[in-house]
Amino acid sequence: MHGLMMDSELLISTILRHADRNFGNQEIVSVTADNPLHRYTYQECFRRTRQLANALGKLGLMQGDRVATLAWNDYRHLEAYYAIGGSGYVCHTVNPRLFPEQVVFIINHAEDRWIFVDLLIVPLLEKIADQIPGVEGFVIMTDEKHMPETNLKNAVCYETLIGAESDAFDWPVFDERSASALCYTSGTTGDPKGVLYDHRSTILHAYAAVSPDVMNLSSIDCVLPVVPLFHVNAWGIPYAALMVGCKLVFPGPKMGDGETLYGLLEQENVSLALGVPTVWLALLQYADSAGKKLNKLQRTVIGGAAVPERMIRDFRDKHDVTVIQGWGMTEMSPLGTVSTPKFGMETLTPDEMIAVRAKAGRGIFGVEMRIVDDKGTEMPWDGVAYGSLQVRGPWICSDYFRLEGKSGSHTADGWFDTGDVAIIDEDGYMSITDRTKDVIKSGGEWISSIDIENTAMGHDAVAEAAVIGVAHPKWTERPLLIIIRAKGASLERDELLAWLEGKIAKWWIPDDVVFVDEIPHTATGKIKKIELRKQFADYELPS
Repeated sequence: MHGLMMDSELLISTILRHADRNFGNQEIVSVTADNPLHRYTYQECFRRTRQLANALGKLGLMQGDRVATLAWNDYRHLEAYYAIGGSGYVCHTVNPRLFPEQVVFIINHAEDRWIFVDLLIVPLLEKIADQIPGVEGFVIMTDEKHMPETNLKNAVCYETLIGAESDAFDWPVFDERSASALCYTSGTTGDPKGVLYDHRSTILHAYAAVSPDVMNLSSIDCVLPVVPLFHVNAWGIPYAALMVGCKLVFPGPKMGDGETLYGLLEQENVSLALGVPTVWLALLQYADSAGKKLNKLQRTVIGGAAVPERMIRDFRDKHDVTVIQGWGMTEMSPLGTVSTPKFGMETLTPDEMIAVRAKAGRGIFGVEMRIVDDKGTEMPWDGVAYGSLQVRGPWICSDYFRLEGKSGSHTADGWFDTGDVAIIDEDGYMSITDRTKDVIKSGGEWISSIDIENTAMGHDAVAEAAVIGVAHPKWTERPLLIIIRAKGASLERDELLAWLEGKIAKWWIPDDVVFVDEIPHTATGKIKKIELRKQFADYELPS
């Protein structure tokens, strides 16, 4: 017997209609290539979004067609999000930081029909235009005044495209399981793989994001998403923030500029900011060098890579900002865990609370987790046993776009294998100890490169740390610690190794330290260990 409830489709256009009616005067602020500080209201945003939806309807698109964006975080990109997805097309966000050959592969694999491109990214597309023949036209996200000369075929100005359109549009109603957005993994091993989200999963994910135990969002918040809109839908912020009526502040192309970020945080009264550790490292360094304090920011969600304890302490002790570490993946929309405290932790000391916040976090409703050994046997949640981390839930991918089960990423009983090695403690807090492909196996025992990196980052003279395994004649592999010194620091090998003693297991102490000027990163800010392993493939450890 079914219940007697209305059957209403969960569509992202319903967020837009709700926000328009209930929070119409709320602000959206953007830094863009053609305007240093654009400011308008939700009502103006949604009026323009309806105009864009009408314009899209004249391009001959069919439901399910992919429309790509290569753009930074700003108001036009947000309009494209809702106009494309809300109209029944698929908003395919492409990372412009990828190698050109990866961008070509992604656009062709997705079979994008049109591309919305930021003014600053036009040169990238001009260089590869002859390699993406399926693209029918390009919308350059600027006004006529700033419209560039370009050889892109069927290039139109964004403002011209929507300018003549009516702002009356009836959002179509269709199956909530229809695809809404497409995002490709960064392709660190093999070709990038497409994760195809649907309207239902997106709405459920947004509901989870706004909850008190996750991001704790409401209309009194001002949110600065430094995590890109092209990276897993900016962790769901375009949907979650509008669902509850947050003020939004977009940094545009200035996402890595500490001074610009500081100015936006202070001027716009930002209460929550989101980004990867490298972004906040730049902000903290700027604040230190300028002798400034973050006066308005209350909390920051940090993900994409493990957060060093020192960063958590610096935010807390220097700026009174609470760090919420989150873990997830493109395949998970991306929310999986958050490091928020549970009942009973009120009496923890400040240092004990730091230890909690340094973990990847506890699972949220909608995500089930388990760790299994090499035989697939589920391991206990005791904070000691480790295994391959697997997840399942309504916003976790069941397959990759156009791979039809060929990736081998899912188990026979329907769990997604994350590729991470993890432990989970008695309270349900998960810690990533390594990627399966990055774990160091020394004498048959596993060493966590992530734990060594986080510990090394606690030294004041260390700006960034990476650990890889290198060949050893007796132990098969031993850890090599790769360090970028902090500006002006004079740290040496033996000093750092001595400092690590007592902080990690003695047999985990790296056999050597190498100081470098730069550590390679993926387009989403993660350390590119595959490149480090190539770079140090012939490295000989000291005897």
